[in-house]
Amino acid sequence: MSLISLNPATGRVIERYEAHGEAQWRAVVDAAGRAFLQWRRRSVSERAQSLRDLAAVLRSRRGEMADLATLEMGKPIRESLVEVDKCAEFLDVMAGYGPTALADVPAPRARGESIIAFEPLGVILAVMPWNFPYWQVFRFAGPALLAGNATLLKHATNVTGCALAMQQAVADAGLNPDLFGVLKLPGEEVLNVLAHPAVGGAALTGSAAAGSRLAEAAGRNIKKTVLELGGSDPLLVLEDADLDACVKSAASYRLRNAGQTCLAPKRMIALKSVSKKFEEKLAQAFASFRLGDPTDASTDVGPLAREDLRERVRGQVRRSLDRGARLVYGGEDQTGPGFYFQPTILADCGPGMPAWDEEIFGPVASLTTAESEEHALRLANDTHFGLASSIWTRDIERGQRLARKIEAGSVTINGPSGSDFHLPFGGVKKSGYGREMAEIGLREFVNIKSIRVFDT
Repeated sequence: MSLISLNPATGRVIERYEAHGEAQWRAVVDAAGRAFLQWRRRSVSERAQSLRDLAAVLRSRRGEMADLATLEMGKPIRESLVEVDKCAEFLDVMAGYGPTALADVPAPRARGESIIAFEPLGVILAVMPWNFPYWQVFRFAGPALLAGNATLLKHATNVTGCALAMQQAVADAGLNPDLFGVLKLPGEEVLNVLAHPAVGGAALTGSAAAGSRLAEAAGRNIKKTVLELGGSDPLLVLEDADLDACVKSAASYRLRNAGQTCLAPKRMIALKSVSKKFEEKLAQAFASFRLGDPTDASTDVGPLAREDLRERVRGQVRRSLDRGARLVYGGEDQTGPGFYFQPTILADCGPGMPAWDEEIFGPVASLTTAESEEHALRLANDTHFGLASSIWTRDIERGQRLARKIEAGSVTINGPSGSDFHLPFGGVKKSGYGREMAEIGLREFVNIKSIRVFDT
């Protein structure tokens, strides 16, 4: 069986990779298990230096790795360059956390002379998506490696080239490449890997359906999991919001990566007194974004990653319009080669429409009007997801009060619902569980061991 990588801007085949059979993937896992036994013996400071060395390799290959991401999944080249830079910076930041976050912690209130130790679990399996082919992976792998684990990557098949490029970077940074094993497998077959005794846990970034399947398989095998799943993130626009700043942020983050971003603002909820003005300004902002060739540095929005993904977005928009949504901007079919979808704004969205009930993983904003602050909160929480959210108001105390009432893993006031290296990131409800980044994320895949000593 072949894993096919396509250029989303042209629809042409880039490469075909032969999938691993059972004997091959077992060999990869076995090798990772052996590498782990050596890696865990290194001090946290030594492992941190290896992460810094890896960051240096990424910086030295910034251009070629960015070109590859753009070729394989259609990300505009400017965004691909930023993604590589972000990975390198993150590895440096995590390296700085390691010696403190993973150090033994005294427990003076416990009986005896007790400490809490943080030890690696073994080989950690990562099932990762294509939308941020480097960042999603290093966001997991950096902390997992720093904690002393080995890692296995089952990447989305359309970015297999990116997976192999990361493994080469790991090797060229002086690490054993078996610490970053790459599994060339179709989606469902990766679940068999969880039964391998060397595997101590798994992380998945992807859809709720994929997360559910992985969690079920992990449960059967009693393996720890961290799931970062989809989002249908609300953006609340209150009557005292700075509309220009809000619209600029909402448009740029909704259209980033052609809308293929889990924590992008997708359901934009404006109070009645400002909803019309917000809609008009957002349409003007969307019109300023240039759709085109992702290798062109002037392009703002590239193609969607695959044809089936474009068809799904088309269907969601069409069904939402059939059920009463109003087309404000875009919605025109794109002809010619590539998997392009015009940035689109739908208004008057609500329950019963895909634009409200589902995650639209494409450049589509769903607008609705709230009658009051309380109504806006109800609308914000009216979702199966709970990844991120944002509130726009000049009254900071009001924003903080409302943030406590939103059901999400993170809330940003007067800013985009992005992530921060120094804050834990993850969701609630069907957006998953567990956290990545910061000290909390660094301790997800460790054995938190209590050691007690009594005088004889």
